[in-house]
Amino acid sequence: MHSLIASPFLEQHMLVRPGSRGGALLPAPRYEELRALDRAEPAPDWLADTVRDQWDDLDVAGRPAGEYLLVRQPSVWGYSKASWEVNLGCNYACKHCYLGLKVNSGMPLEEKLECLEVMAEAGVLWLQITGGEPTIDKDFMRSYRRAFELGMMITVSTNGSLLWRENLLHLFDECPPYRVTVSMYGATKASYDELTQRDGAWDLFVQGMNAARRARLPLRMSIIVTEDNAPEEQAMIDLCERWGVEYNVFTNMTPTIYGGGEVLTAQSKDHLRMRKPFTGCNAGHTFFHTDPHGQVSICKIGRDDPISLPREGIQGLARLGAIADRLMLRTGGCSGCQLSGSCTVCRPLAKHYQEAKAPLASYCQHGQKKAG
Repeated sequence: MHSLIASPFLEQHMLVRPGSRGGALLPAPRYEELRALDRAEPAPDWLADTVRDQWDDLDVAGRPAGEYLLVRQPSVWGYSKASWEVNLGCNYACKHCYLGLKVNSGMPLEEKLECLEVMAEAGVLWLQITGGEPTIDKDFMRSYRRAFELGMMITVSTNGSLLWRENLLHLFDECPPYRVTVSMYGATKASYDELTQRDGAWDLFVQGMNAARRARLPLRMSIIVTEDNAPEEQAMIDLCERWGVEYNVFTNMTPTIYGGGEVLTAQSKDHLRMRKPFTGCNAGHTFFHTDPHGQVSICKIGRDDPISLPREGIQGLARLGAIADRLMLRTGGCSGCQLSGSCTVCRPLAKHYQEAKAPLASYCQHGQKKAG
């Protein structure tokens, strides 16, 4: 199994290592040299030096390249990142979840693997596997392994409830993830089980985190602050710091992907924060999202006009950029707005808030001005 990946990345070329945050930029001639390298040949001296400088625990000098190096081929499609909901099913029923109904459904394994092949051909180097809860999907382990074999740097977004399982830990040891992002829903059993609406969820979280830390997984915590756990915000931060795990704090709830506003009641009004102005993104141009049925959209939020990878294959991605440009236009209730230049949410997210009949203060400057 490879321990290094040389790959195009947008207009550049990179040398990266699964399980590691570090990496190195490769000049185009160096990348082409690696493309032409026979698997039985040893690493050129410059590669061995680069690896030694970047990762002092890895020595490739004199070793056949095929033992450790995977060279990704160039792609004409120009994508570098993707997210994939392997399944919407979940073992929790969190009050704030933007996915709405969490249904166990999706593609058979064969189609999942075909979609991963398309993502690799499209140039995807960084892949986020999410859900629902991805680790409960019956095909998660085989799908994850295939994504790794294709040379993707994988982030798994999880609630952490199954990270104690030996088969999962063995998979992550053999095929290291780039990152494991764990959502945190409280600092006590009472608040955690209340928000997830599952008795014993806190116990599974602690068990999973203890196992993940022992295994030295590359962890990052997403601290979710809601009405149920708001008094424990600092306690959640303190717990992450005591564990030595980096973290981000998220306080603003969003409607469901179907435009439902029921989850907004989980919002802690005292923790509603003013977002930074939205200055644009490359959704649909350099990254995309795939749902459990292989429907590709520009991102997790902007899911209109999806493209079916199982039916259209990679050729369908040719339409994605134009779809993105159209969905980002300020239309509907936002057309003609004099504050659109400093709006804090993108148009697809604003549309969800409008469909959910959410208070203006939760997403719009007009509401925030009135609230002030």
